[in-house]
Amino acid sequence: MADTTKKAKAPAKPRTTAVKKEKVAKKAAPSMPPREEIEKLARAYWEQRGYQDGFAEQDWLRAEQELLKMAS
Repeated sequence: MADTTKKAKAPAKPRTTAVKKEKVAKKAAPSMPPREEIEKLARAYWEQRGYQDGFAEQDWLRAEQELLKMAS
């Protein structure tokens, strides 16, 4: 008669492609500039506008973008 014993499968090998994608993603994303640098540049934008209120968030985001652009 036929032997009905099942053979155990070897454990799956880990995929190396996931590791490679992770490394690429880490290299592509520039790190955020320090908060102090963003604050300093945002204050400079505020000063250039004559200390006009109501634009703090725009100044902060503009400073972040400028510093990120300079870092890359």
